[in-house]
Amino acid sequence: QLAQYNPGLCLITTRLAVDDIEHTVDKTTKRVYLENLEPPAGAQLLAHLGVKGTPKELRAAAKDFGGHALALNLLGNYLKALHKGEIRKRDLIPKLTVEEKHGGHARRVMQSYENWLAGKPELDVLSLMGLFDRPAEAGALAALRADPAVPGLTDALQDLPDDIWRYALKHLRDLRLLAAEQDPFDSAQGKRPDTLDCHPLVREHFGERLQQQHPHAWREAHSRLYDYYKTQAPELPDTLAEMEPLFAAVAHGCLAGKHREALDDVYWERIKRKDESFSTAKLGAFGADLAVLSNFFDPPWRQPAAGLTDADKAVVLGWAGFRLRALGRLREAAAPMQAGLELGIKVEDWAECSTRAGNISELFLTLGQAPQAVDTARQSVDFADRSGDGFEIMVSKTVLANALHQFGALGEAENLLRECEAMQQQRDPEYHYLYSARGFQFCDLLLSLGQVQEVLERAAQTLEWARAGGLSLLTRALDTLSLGRAHFLQAQSVPLSQRRATGGFGHALNYLNQAVAGLRESGQQWFVPNGLLARAAGGGRREEAAGAGAFADGREDS
Repeated sequence: QLAQYNPGLCLITTRLAVDDIEHTVDKTTKRVYLENLEPPAGAQLLAHLGVKGTPKELRAAAKDFGGHALALNLLGNYLKALHKGEIRKRDLIPKLTVEEKHGGHARRVMQSYENWLAGKPELDVLSLMGLFDRPAEAGALAALRADPAVPGLTDALQDLPDDIWRYALKHLRDLRLLAAEQDPFDSAQGKRPDTLDCHPLVREHFGERLQQQHPHAWREAHSRLYDYYKTQAPELPDTLAEMEPLFAAVAHGCLAGKHREALDDVYWERIKRKDESFSTAKLGAFGADLAVLSNFFDPPWRQPAAGLTDADKAVVLGWAGFRLRALGRLREAAAPMQAGLELGIKVEDWAECSTRAGNISELFLTLGQAPQAVDTARQSVDFADRSGDGFEIMVSKTVLANALHQFGALGEAENLLRECEAMQQQRDPEYHYLYSARGFQFCDLLLSLGQVQEVLERAAQTLEWARAGGLSLLTRALDTLSLGRAHFLQAQSVPLSQRRATGGFGHALNYLNQAVAGLRESGQQWFVPNGLLARAAGGGRREEAAGAGAFADGREDS
């Protein structure tokens, strides 16, 4: 998302290639490869750490460990602590069969540390770090060390005196196995000085060791962290920052084998707020939400976790596909959407099947496959009819109408949408127009039919409803987009002398700029091109909009 649009600067470091942004390299993003150290530089690092040997021996050691910066740091401190810095003792570090595994050289040294620290509290601390995918805060560590002990993990740590605990932490920091202690006066990123952190490879190594050697302790520890993080957020968080502990709770709950409990009690009840879809509809946090959902898969996005029922599996597949589509990852979205539909058919949940088929139809449309979109939309209507759910019947018919519109059957599409609007008026007389995405699709059709004035009336009314009712970010952005498009077509259709009375192109472009900003804020990237294309159409009228400050950055990213 940031690679597509970001008014600031974002810097990330990663051990994995980010394929999603490959097409943006040298345009909006710059990629810098941080290569391993060359032997002369590696030799300098070892010498700096206090390792003794000839320049040739130091270069050979750096080459032997692949120039891997973490491996050389760990090696240097290991040799200094155990062998007075003698480089020739590096041969005592065992060769591992996982050498080809990423970070294998560092793991060789960590294996030696593991053997040396056996029976000491330092090794137990490293095992605790293996439970986290982020810095470990004091409260979480205290929950792990609380009574009763976690057999195989905290037996020796539970009653450990504070001075011995602090010494163990200092020893690990000296060895570079833990990150340096945070300055208590440094408030950057809100970290606390009692938070423990370490390199991801250190976490991975000791986490894998704990999971393999003490699987019961692994599950029990994650269960405790699940219970701890559930209590660190408000019951119904209103911001992403407040919601962060719940994201962590889901991750630890799934690692503890509590997939259904984490899905029902935390994700559905508190993150999603049931059918309100709060995290996505109100916060636009599709990326964060998708990351949370990944905990219910093994691997994403093909196989839901074994601890879920078939109905739950169908649901998380559908949710994952919807979020992948929202983020613009259209090809990835197809497989989980289709798998979720097939599981829904298996359990005969026809209302959910209608929703999933409708989502697949819209995906086909975005991919430019209109015939398949129409066929799948008709399937959605069939499932809705089987469910007997009046709301699903109405929604499925609007999906079909939109597909027919894009396929060129404008008359049939209009008839269907007016039928759906009558159904809505019967269900909820207060709202006499279709609204949200369904209202946008109706306005899109009406603009194709040249009915500009009707769109101006509809969109103004539905936008008022959206603002008054606190409807989703997407709803407000789509209403604004409909208004911008309608004002633009209206300005085109009147003589130049009359354009001031209607606001002209400047008025239209103001709405279109607001729409693009709103679509981005909604997190639904697959809708953003609608706003960009509409705004690009107004690019040639920039001179008439100059006084309104309307054009902004339209041409560059459209």
